[in-house]
Amino acid sequence: MLRNASRLHACLNGSTSPIASTGCLQEGLVAVRHQATQAATPPKDAKPQKTKFGPLKDQDRIFTNLYGRHDWKLKGAMARGDWYKTKEILLKGHEWILSEVKKSGLRGRGGAGFPSGMKWSFMNKPSDGRPKYLVVNADEGEPGTCKDREIMRHDPHKLVEGCLIAGRAMHARAAYIYIRGEFYNEAVNLQIAVNEAYKAGLIGENACGSGYDFDVFVFRGAGAYICGEETALIESLEGKQGKPRLKPPFPADIGVFGCPTTVANVETVAVAPAICRRGGDWFHSFGRERNSGTKLFCISGHVNTPVTVEEEMSIPLKELIERHAGGVIGGWDNLLGIIPGGSSVPVLPKSICETVLMDFDALQAVQSGLGTAAIIVMNKQADIIKCIARLSEFYKHESCGQCTPCREGCGWLNKIMWRFVEGNARPEEIDMIWELSKQIEGHTICALGDAAAWPVQGLIRHFRPVIEERMAQFAAKNKKTASEKKGTDRVAIAQ
Repeated sequence: MLRNASRLHACLNGSTSPIASTGCLQEGLVAVRHQATQAATPPKDAKPQKTKFGPLKDQDRIFTNLYGRHDWKLKGAMARGDWYKTKEILLKGHEWILSEVKKSGLRGRGGAGFPSGMKWSFMNKPSDGRPKYLVVNADEGEPGTCKDREIMRHDPHKLVEGCLIAGRAMHARAAYIYIRGEFYNEAVNLQIAVNEAYKAGLIGENACGSGYDFDVFVFRGAGAYICGEETALIESLEGKQGKPRLKPPFPADIGVFGCPTTVANVETVAVAPAICRRGGDWFHSFGRERNSGTKLFCISGHVNTPVTVEEEMSIPLKELIERHAGGVIGGWDNLLGIIPGGSSVPVLPKSICETVLMDFDALQAVQSGLGTAAIIVMNKQADIIKCIARLSEFYKHESCGQCTPCREGCGWLNKIMWRFVEGNARPEEIDMIWELSKQIEGHTICALGDAAAWPVQGLIRHFRPVIEERMAQFAAKNKKTASEKKGTDRVAIAQ
């Protein structure tokens, strides 16, 4: 199917004759439809597709100390199953580890959702003499997101062991964990865990007695949101300004210190040992196809009990909130909207939140995204326009200023949004700000421009009547004030 789709693309872009393009287009579409139909028809012996997702059973949880109720140091971690048969996993080799990760269907947990097994395999090109590195993105700066900090604070050995196994899969010489500067306690706990692992011979020279040498370094950032972007993170790690690089070259070719590098999220790396121990098929059994595994969800905002919880992928959003977060304050009928994946994805109204599933494909289908799975709930007591304006202010502040559309556009978005909060605008300006967001989206080196544009687009898409009503109220108030002032002036003149 991919080959035919590529051929279709070549026909559309390479042919100068409209007739030839039409013929090739029809041929390509027939081939693609045929293969899509074949792929959609399950074999007779195929297992029935799951229709019910969640709640996750306790024995299937990967993060067993998420709330810090147990000892987070090496002794407690080993009692919970960490570092179990790690040597055997390392000795099975990189191909076996990559095979299990690919089989698991694990997709990156940092927001983009790229297949992890494929990403890690990019590092396995023939060596040219340069060392290879794993960089762990622990710069968790997305508003509403608080999952990686819980891993580093309460389960740091999962991350350290994950670095070792992921590093083995990539032939990496060392791992650099780039942690957000504000995470003081997390950085301290993580460094203690690294020191314990070195002392026990689990990492370093001849890690776990496997003959594989692997070092782990903890590097503290300075609190810049832009350093959550992988190439900006690499720049910062090298001691430069945290500004994204143009790609290509991609980090897998030229990354940190000019060497092949893979940048991976904390949660993505931390689940690797469990996948290798329990098997890729076990992890793949959770969630829908292409959206497999367990996932940490952060639920905040107008809920009765804000929480970070591990659940099965594809669990319904409504069930997730009512089961784990105590429901919306004022009841589900008091719900206004939900941002389902951290501040950078578009908001969804109550009508969609009723049925949507929490996974990459389901949220993409409703024009939003899973992102970091940070669920921000807003009930009817919230000023939705002001909430989105506050996000616009955040992205304006955090833009590195390297790209003109982002540097200038984020400032304009911020100014216009705060006028919308007041209602001091005309209805035609809604279309103007929509067009402005489209000129920012997709026109910058990194995704910060998209992150600034999408919340505004979500607001206009689903809450346009609210904006128009605010503008009408402001206009009516101004008209009344002007009329009263005119009357007062007439009285003064008459006197």
